[in-house]
Amino acid sequence: MKKTTIAFIALFCFYQSVKAADHPKFTDTITRKPLDTLLYDSLMHKLANGDKTGRWPVKNTPKPLPGALLPFNRIVAYYGNMYSKNMGVLGQYPPKIMLAKLKVEVKVWEKADTTTPVIPALHYICVTAQADAGSNGLHNLRMPFKQIDSVIHMARSIHALIFLDVQDGFSNVQTEIPRLEKYLQMPDVHLGIDPEFSMKEGSVPGKRIGTLDAEDINYVSKYLADLVKKYDLPPKIFIIHRFTQRMVTNYQKIKLHPEVQFVMDMDGWGGISLKQGTYRQIVAREPVQFTGFKLFYKNDIKKDTHRMLTPKEILQLKPKPIYIQYQ
Repeated sequence: MKKTTIAFIALFCFYQSVKAADHPKFTDTITRKPLDTLLYDSLMHKLANGDKTGRWPVKNTPKPLPGALLPFNRIVAYYGNMYSKNMGVLGQYPPKIMLAKLKVEVKVWEKADTTTPVIPALHYICVTAQADAGSNGLHNLRMPFKQIDSVIHMARSIHALIFLDVQDGFSNVQTEIPRLEKYLQMPDVHLGIDPEFSMKEGSVPGKRIGTLDAEDINYVSKYLADLVKKYDLPPKIFIIHRFTQRMVTNYQKIKLHPEVQFVMDMDGWGGISLKQGTYRQIVAREPVQFTGFKLFYKNDIKKDTHRMLTPKEILQLKPKPIYIQYQ
């Protein structure tokens, strides 16, 4: 069977699972196919993109459970918060316009890499860091569940994935992530965490860049892995945003699980050469499993060549990012 045919089957199974996911007792055990390990290894080598450092593909990583979306598909996500036009494209436009723009980006990526199916996603900041301490004193604002529900409804209207993103402020992942269990038990809901706003040293968010250690990341990975086992789910995707060395400490100690697919997302904004250099020096040099790349509609065009990197340019990176986010 051709690789593209197998990838299409994997994508079809995903869409079937999302359609059924509106039922609270849904599990997609029936639609999951056994993992094609030869195809998986082949696609991981393809993502390495001829890397000569020996870092990619990452050695001795666990094979995912059946139903894994990566590396069989590329994810293209819109990021933001529905209450803010300044936090990303997701909240900048009315929902119909925003979803239409996302569909256009999906088609751009399908054309840029015709061998990799593209899945759209909404990456919603459900806990936002705040300069003000707030009533809880934690310098974060938790979005009401009804707002999360509305984002999930929007995503499912176009068969998109949902990522819930956490900026914990003075709180911690051990406190914030379990609050989202009723959503994370859904097969189409995944997770992102932003170390930039994890203020372990007590600085006000936005004044300094925060940090997460492998210990924090491992807590979340195990939590997600346990949810996958508890609710009989396909693997969860877990994204960490990063643009400095210090944002993630002890990366070598990050533990991987068959139940969780880990993406280190290059989150910096700026000119083309700066972003390429940050990706090479920060993300590609400290390999974990998969990589992502973030594009800023506004901030990326302020300097250098006054334009964003193109999909063609991003696909020349070593390794190729499998998760693309627009803010």
